[in-house]
Amino acid sequence: MKNLQGKVIVITGASGGIGKEVAIEAAKRGCRLVLLARRLDKLQQLKNELSNQYGVDAYAYKLDVSDSDQIATVFQDIHNQIGEVDVLVNNAGFGTFKEAQDTGVDETKAMFAVNVIGLMACTKQVLPYMKERKSGHIINIASQAGKIATPKSSLYSSTKFAVLGYSNALRLELMEDHVYVTTVNPGPIETNFFDIADESGTYLKNVEKFMLKPRHVATKIVAAMLTNKREINLPGWMDLAGKWYSLFPGISESLGKKAFFKK
Repeated sequence: MKNLQGKVIVITGASGGIGKEVAIEAAKRGCRLVLLARRLDKLQQLKNELSNQYGVDAYAYKLDVSDSDQIATVFQDIHNQIGEVDVLVNNAGFGTFKEAQDTGVDETKAMFAVNVIGLMACTKQVLPYMKERKSGHIINIASQAGKIATPKSSLYSSTKFAVLGYSNALRLELMEDHVYVTTVNPGPIETNFFDIADESGTYLKNVEKFMLKPRHVATKIVAAMLTNKREINLPGWMDLAGKWYSLFPGISESLGKKAFFKK
């Protein structure tokens, strides 16, 4: 495993779910944690827990990734007060399950602002430093929904397709600079994501037995830090389904119709 002792790890959306679990797993490895989210009270609580339990340096900054001006200010503070970022985990994001005709323009703008533009804006803040020192790692939390779009996920899948496209191009751009780019493509995870995405609870009920544990996903992410890992796809069977879909989309949509209508 790569030695992460003392490395500066920045995590957006760190107040809960995958972000929180990544922070905990990284703290176990002796990282210096920079926690970003809109809920400063939750960040402060996590910061204190990490410092007390693992003896690591942890910092908390309030950040709404849909606010590009705030992103610039916060990351400048990070660079000035803490140092250059070794790993950026772009985790902040949300989703809703609605048919395209029921999805409003404002909702579309809001989701792209967080899931895509915010991710790009955060990445842009660390790239000059990483490129200059020829070292660093961008980890973008995408989704299996970015590989297989299903009914009632037209908007959410669109944002995750965008994240994959951006990440794939960025990986090539940074190849000569020895800066790594990893996309994390999980299936459904046992987090509060579904409080917003699945208000009816229908999807959650249908996939409950297949749901990933956030700590399992976080362990995979931290293990990949500062290694040239292209993608993390979970669970394995869903990754195989995605590869089959990319080769035989028509057959997959025809045979897998029942599986697609889980929402």
